[in-house]
Amino acid sequence: MTKHYSSGHFFAWIISNFCFLFATAQIESEVSGFKGKVLDQFGALPGATVYIKETGIETKTNVAGDFFLAHKPGKYTLKVDYLLYKSFEKIVALKTGEFKEFNITLIPDLDDDQPISLGSRSKPKKLSETIAPVDVIYSKDIANSSQMELGQLLHFLLPSFHSTHQTISDGTDHIDPATLRGLEPDQLLVLINGKRRHSSSLVNVNGTIGRGSVGTDFNAIPVSAIERVEVLRDGASSQYGSDAIAGVVNIILKSQTESIIIESVGSVNQAGDGQNFYTSGNAGFKLGNNGFVNVSAEYRDREATNRSGNYTGTVFGSSETNQQLNDFFDQTGFGDRRVMQVGNAATRNLALQFNSEFKIGTQSTVYAFGGRNYREGRARAFYRFPNDESKVITELFENGFSPEIFTDIQDDAITLGIKGKKNDWNVDFSHTIGKNSLDYTVNNSNNASLGIISPKTFYAGGFIYSQNVTNLDFSKPFDFLEGSNFAFGAELRVENYEIIAGEEASYINGGETFIENGEVIPRSIGAQGFPGFMPENELNKFRTNSSGYIEFESKISKQLLAVIGGRYETFNSFGSQGTWKFSTRYKPKTDITFRGSLSTGFRAPSLHQFFFNNTSTQFSNGEAFNVGTFNNSSAAAESLGIEPLRPELSKHFSLGFTTKFLDKFNLFIDGYIVEINDRIVLSNPIDEGFEALLQPFNLDRAQFFTNAIDTRTTGIDVKIDYNMLLGKGMLHSVLSANFSNTDILGIPRTSAQIANQNQEIFNREERSRIETGQPNFKINFSNIYEVENFSFTLNNNLFGSVIYKHPTDGNPDNWTLNEFSGIIESRDQKFSPKLVTDVTVIYNFNDFVQISVGSNNVFNVFPDKHKHSDNVNQGRFIYSRRVQQYGVKGANYFARLLLKL
Repeated sequence: MTKHYSSGHFFAWIISNFCFLFATAQIESEVSGFKGKVLDQFGALPGATVYIKETGIETKTNVAGDFFLAHKPGKYTLKVDYLLYKSFEKIVALKTGEFKEFNITLIPDLDDDQPISLGSRSKPKKLSETIAPVDVIYSKDIANSSQMELGQLLHFLLPSFHSTHQTISDGTDHIDPATLRGLEPDQLLVLINGKRRHSSSLVNVNGTIGRGSVGTDFNAIPVSAIERVEVLRDGASSQYGSDAIAGVVNIILKSQTESIIIESVGSVNQAGDGQNFYTSGNAGFKLGNNGFVNVSAEYRDREATNRSGNYTGTVFGSSETNQQLNDFFDQTGFGDRRVMQVGNAATRNLALQFNSEFKIGTQSTVYAFGGRNYREGRARAFYRFPNDESKVITELFENGFSPEIFTDIQDDAITLGIKGKKNDWNVDFSHTIGKNSLDYTVNNSNNASLGIISPKTFYAGGFIYSQNVTNLDFSKPFDFLEGSNFAFGAELRVENYEIIAGEEASYINGGETFIENGEVIPRSIGAQGFPGFMPENELNKFRTNSSGYIEFESKISKQLLAVIGGRYETFNSFGSQGTWKFSTRYKPKTDITFRGSLSTGFRAPSLHQFFFNNTSTQFSNGEAFNVGTFNNSSAAAESLGIEPLRPELSKHFSLGFTTKFLDKFNLFIDGYIVEINDRIVLSNPIDEGFEALLQPFNLDRAQFFTNAIDTRTTGIDVKIDYNMLLGKGMLHSVLSANFSNTDILGIPRTSAQIANQNQEIFNREERSRIETGQPNFKINFSNIYEVENFSFTLNNNLFGSVIYKHPTDGNPDNWTLNEFSGIIESRDQKFSPKLVTDVTVIYNFNDFVQISVGSNNVFNVFPDKHKHSDNVNQGRFIYSRRVQQYGVKGANYFARLLLKL
């Protein structure tokens, strides 16, 4: 933490201070104001906020800790704030033409309990005083993290947040599903600067966590643009609207105007693959004396990782020779005897983000923020072997092929608004536009039904989702009782969802056949790996939503605070829904708080779930199936007796306790129960008994969205944080944990038509994905020690167990021979808890240059391997791709350079 100026930066220091002094002299000759330096026990504090409480006019210290604040004469309160330091405050009388000079030394605040606004529309409160549980990831946590993507950063810092890279799952390889408290991605609402963020255009339809859901692409938001992240771990539909069943993530963008920050990171896995390169820039500029604009640019290039095993099946047929096999494996490009890429897909990501405000007079502020993210993804599908004549045209691919699935993902968003005071009311009016598009290109493949005229590259179509949101919010504090706040507002939301057809060759039936055992057999239709969307899949659907809310907060006594609120939403597609919430906080002593809430919530079916339809190739036990997804408005769904989708309805109960003890420890404990009725899921594929329905579509199986299940989630969150001066430095430690359990209540609901064919609508594999597919607990122990020019970070994550259940192995008659053990047994498996350790060492050469080195998963810990030979799938899958605790990357080593100019 000690600041030293090296000779190499002497001239930069001279120029910086000369410019500062020149500007000071010029302005000082004309007006009054304040100037000086802000320090701590180790040296200058750049970026400290210096402001006048009465007028709100502010500035920030430069890299040398200096500040200059011009102001008209009068009597004012000068205040200085800096994260993790106690505020400085002094009443000063300022005369005309006078400049008051201060050297302000801030004292470290061993309690990092900073005020936040998420979860309430009244005055921001400290974490220990909030009426609902909130986690905050501060800028210091982000700076000390070794993760380059927002989803991974939150995954390894927040026990209740889960997001891992998926594999062999088409578009989900490139947009990671993210969940909170073990619920679904679409039950988590995401805000940027308090405004609703749009979701992705992708529906997760493969065998991953969040199957059937539509989430937000966290990795489209550049980490370099983020000041902090607030996570509300409580149902908040009555406050923020649909989707907030699990909670709310609010991402606050940077507003600094003091520095240009350039960061570059390079990393590689211990296995020698998965090289990552990251570079970013962030800069802030003042707009006169009344505003700012902060801009960020970020580039990420992630190479693929491969943790597949050696293939043990046949390639050419039963008569293949060792020479044939050796020649085959030499040309696959995967190394050794591997035929697949199992692990992180390759991506290239470019992002731009900005945040700005400009004050108009003394009462109003115009603001704008937004950004664009573009990502290219490159994933692989199952290898198509030359012995499979139905899928491979050997004249084009003598040795078969490994299909490549390319994605082009573009994400755009912008918000414009004005906020201020009118007749003592706080008013905020804004409009947000968000759009996400995804296009598929299939490469190194063929449409076997076209024979030798088949292309090898296909445009397979894609999706577009856009959202327009207009908000008008009012709030006003009152002196009623010990203090009250009244808030109300309205929101209008317009959504649009499109499916774009691919080129004709990607889906057409060319009619080619082959002969096998004297029988003429048609070849498979569509691009192998990802058949294109057909014209009949195309659609362009709109939906509108209007809502209004009201919230009243009152401090009934000095110890008791209560909040009651309600919201009513109307959709043009299925009707209306009301929700409510009652919360209370009791503070019998300064350092003890009890809090609790009762609420209802809901989540409207997404437009994607209403209308998505396609054909995809899915693998089960190594066998490929063409699976059709029918939407609820289709004749196929009607013939299956599937009812139209309804909103998910939820009930929430939470009870919490916070305290501070020994003047150093902060303890937070929060328990919760969430019951969700009519939960929307994607059914397991059905087949037997419905051949007449499937045959005209050239499908082997069909699946659909349905309100099939009710669930109950119970859990507890625990957090202890500790700050202390240790030797010559400061230690900041956080021990936090989430324990959760989700149960499906009763038997999944199905239609009479499906039940009559003895078909399951939601089999035990799908059930286990909900109940046991995410870790049943996660414990994080994070430690940051800063001493002189060094900072040391040690982060430990203990991931709880996950369980995979085979669709049919509930009946022992379906168990198969395990070649590893030599006995017939179930393919179910429980994957044991694992401890993952990350370490980082940071050295500050001076205020301008910082280097970091470290390792993620330094002990190279992997999840349990598959224990049943059938799950390994002829050697291809050493680790599970169905359930994952933290991925299969292994140890990763990195180096980082940061320049602050």
